[in-house]
Amino acid sequence: MSTGCFWMSPVATGLASLLIAAANGAQANTYHVDLLRGDDGQDGRKPETAWRSLAKVNGAAFAPGDRVLFRRGQTWRGQLIPQSGETSGVITYGAFGEGDKPILLGSVAADRAEDWQQFGQDLWATAPLRFDTVGVHADLQPGPWSLHQEAGASCTFTQEKDQGGTILRLVCRNPGTRSNHLQLSVTGLTVQEGEYYLFTFRAQATWPCAPAAISLMKSGPPWTGYGITQTDLPAVGTNWADHTVRFYSRQTATDARLTVFLGGALPPDTMLLLRPERLLKLRSNQAIPLSVDVGNIIFDHGESTGVKQWSEADLRRDGDYFYDARSWQVKLHSTGNPAVRHHSVELALRRHIIDQSGRAHVNFENLDLRYGAAHGIGGSGVHHVTIRGCDISFIGGGHQMTPPGGKPVRYGNGIEFWSDAHDCLVEDCRIWEIYDAALTNQGDGTNLQEKITYRGNTIWNSEYSFEYWNRGPASQTRNILFEHNTCVDAGSGWGHRQRPDPNGRHLMFYHNSATTTNVVIRDNIFSSATDSLLWLDGRDWTGALVMDRNCWYQPHGSVFLWGQQTVGADECMAFLRSRGFDRGSVFSDPKFVDAVRHDYRLSPDSPARAWAGQSKPAGAFPD
Repeated sequence: MSTGCFWMSPVATGLASLLIAAANGAQANTYHVDLLRGDDGQDGRKPETAWRSLAKVNGAAFAPGDRVLFRRGQTWRGQLIPQSGETSGVITYGAFGEGDKPILLGSVAADRAEDWQQFGQDLWATAPLRFDTVGVHADLQPGPWSLHQEAGASCTFTQEKDQGGTILRLVCRNPGTRSNHLQLSVTGLTVQEGEYYLFTFRAQATWPCAPAAISLMKSGPPWTGYGITQTDLPAVGTNWADHTVRFYSRQTATDARLTVFLGGALPPDTMLLLRPERLLKLRSNQAIPLSVDVGNIIFDHGESTGVKQWSEADLRRDGDYFYDARSWQVKLHSTGNPAVRHHSVELALRRHIIDQSGRAHVNFENLDLRYGAAHGIGGSGVHHVTIRGCDISFIGGGHQMTPPGGKPVRYGNGIEFWSDAHDCLVEDCRIWEIYDAALTNQGDGTNLQEKITYRGNTIWNSEYSFEYWNRGPASQTRNILFEHNTCVDAGSGWGHRQRPDPNGRHLMFYHNSATTTNVVIRDNIFSSATDSLLWLDGRDWTGALVMDRNCWYQPHGSVFLWGQQTVGADECMAFLRSRGFDRGSVFSDPKFVDAVRHDYRLSPDSPARAWAGQSKPAGAFPD
């Protein structure tokens, strides 16, 4: 085996945590979730008293060492928001029972004929958005309102009474430079996952201004965002005017606060008058509102997908669709009602199916994640996370941004560790049909990425199998290990056919200005790609990259793109070895058992069997 990474693996770290928990006498609990027979009013401690919903899981409080197990053979829709364990014990999200892995869908089903309305020749649309007020959720007049100031920002803050109720008066001397430097907030609120709320208030200012942000969030550290703000921030003028801000609650909580972020937003010497009114509860006419971008449409469980367009006028061919953010509608070109033509229609929403942001000491095992338009599992600032034996498919395609004067940018990775991630492990997973990268660690700004291992995974039909970049000269990346992975047919997925920048590659090393050491790529199979097996940015990778004992195979086209230099099959091994890479590697057909049926185990005569052979199907990690 090649030399390279000498750190304690997340597996060893997890075992150490269990031993510590046992030594401390920690009492861990197992909670069960059963969609068909469960009840959220039960304790969840046994299969017979299982919970039912993701909302219950997201809102429950867990202790280090606890396990949350979903019944196999069942399907949930929505977003899983995990909790962190501690060094004394990880929190595990996994499976129980018999049958297929439990499925978590990041999509909305639109497979009933009544889900679609015809509005033109071969043009169909989901129902337009409408909200009705259900009632008053909270009276915000009494408060208690408070002003938080930090980093030299300062305002005078008083609460006054008139015939209309409470007026909050702020006179800004120094607004600070960041939004959190001035925070006007009220606490004591409750929110329910999946509900919509409307904050109503009146305001005026001596100079026109707008808040930096308005959020529904946790009242204390780690300051979790409980709600997604769904309307534009109000522009406050010099005359009294009514304003509203709508939120979608992504989590059930009893410790919520509403925060108006004013730091860096109030002009100096400005007086802001704000009369808070109510937090109203809303009801939408859409069963599951399409409140975020729909990044993909998956027909018939993946037999075909839609093609995203950016205006209604572009709906010219069967399968073309447009997400109208103004009305929260999908508009689709289809020769007949889509729900009649197809057995299933899944509208993938631009949300991570598992949002692991800020989480630590957590395991995900034996879960099946499908049909999300952001990342399958994604988030920043994570550590000691293990993802094991999971299936992740048909991920990405959501609208990320449109630069000024540029074209819309789409995104979505199978598993992403973004900025400041360390001590993480992804092993024995199956990942396919990903818009961007199946696996990636990347970041921007000053951050550290270290001790991340990807091992024994099987990847196919993704634009990239593994993507790495980190930017900012003050950033660091070290001890990244990619080993014993089988990567097939990069660029052959649904996204490649509609990307504005198709470049299917197994290894994608973009421009990287971070100090990078000990990125190890060894004992892998890289077979077939639409563009090349590897693209390496033109920087000097000496001392940063170790590659050895890999099986490379590209039956047609270029094998590597090294900076701007194209390397073909006849010269690829000599090219690598002359630069100190892959001295023990081969360029040869890996000889899979049945690639057509995605059985990527190796035949007895495979040239890669000596180091990369698989004794069991990928993704078959035991409970």
